[in-house]
Amino acid sequence: MAPTHTPVLVREVIEALAVQPGGRYIDCTVGGGGHAIAILENSSPGGQLLGLDADPDAIVVARVRLKAYCETTLLRNENFANLLSIAEEHGFYPVNGILFDLGLSSFQLSSDARGFSFQRESALDMRLSPEQEATAEDIINQLPETELAHLIRTYGEETYSHKIAHRIVEERPIKTTLQLARTIELAVGGRRGKIHPATKTFQALRIVVNRELQYLEAGLEQALGLLGFGGRLVVISYHSLEDRIVKQFTQRESSDCICTPDIPVCICGHKASLSLVNKRVITPTADEVQLNPRSRSAKLRAAERITEWNNPTGVTNGQDSGLAGTMRFSEN
Repeated sequence: MAPTHTPVLVREVIEALAVQPGGRYIDCTVGGGGHAIAILENSSPGGQLLGLDADPDAIVVARVRLKAYCETTLLRNENFANLLSIAEEHGFYPVNGILFDLGLSSFQLSSDARGFSFQRESALDMRLSPEQEATAEDIINQLPETELAHLIRTYGEETYSHKIAHRIVEERPIKTTLQLARTIELAVGGRRGKIHPATKTFQALRIVVNRELQYLEAGLEQALGLLGFGGRLVVISYHSLEDRIVKQFTQRESSDCICTPDIPVCICGHKASLSLVNKRVITPTADEVQLNPRSRSAKLRAAERITEWNNPTGVTNGQDSGLAGTMRFSEN
């Protein structure tokens, strides 16, 4: 049985999405289905949910947990980088709210076959989808030392990236998570502080293997096009690289001008399509962190669409609300 997954900031997500009965919502990272259940409960009666996840195992778990809502829920094993085409395929637009929860689920972290955690012995895989080609083991054992150091520094924000890369190259081949974790500890001289020295390197590898930052940028752009007037975009991030992308995207799309400061008169013609719901990030309470330590680094940002929906799919069905009748559910 899969470990119980505790969703982060559930109450705050429902409030930020402004979930309403009969609304249409997209959970771009459905995971164990925790947020999805809360959205469906609060959008009842008549609420609809499109749930995506790049991990096929997550879809299996979510389908079981959301069985009571099978008539109004569509689950797809897809990366949210393909969000627009999936919504178009199922006539699921415009929507009242879109959620991205960018963290790994408990069953992903605890899997003996996935290699996301340095606290258990596992193959160095780190792929969310088995259809992806490169694994963390490929990267660790094939990249030149300078490129490996750059990767660890850029995507892990690791100060000791050069020492770690050098030690990794000396210890090759590295096949397992614990072997890599021990190699990193030796490179930096043992544990320092509360954070395990392998944390940032594992983060960097996971980001690169799954192209997480590139896909996030693509997903946010597509999400904006699917939101109806007054629709909410909510994103929970867990490290500064993700949060920076979300912050810059929402700030840009909530500004009437995005010209550089050295240009005295606006020439970009950009018009704001979003309004920030929360000026500052929302973080878990001390009580939530105590109950669910994995929530400690979570940051929630939310924005609301303030312009009319412009049908980015190019499909002209003559409707921009009440699309329940055109939605096609499947078991894909």
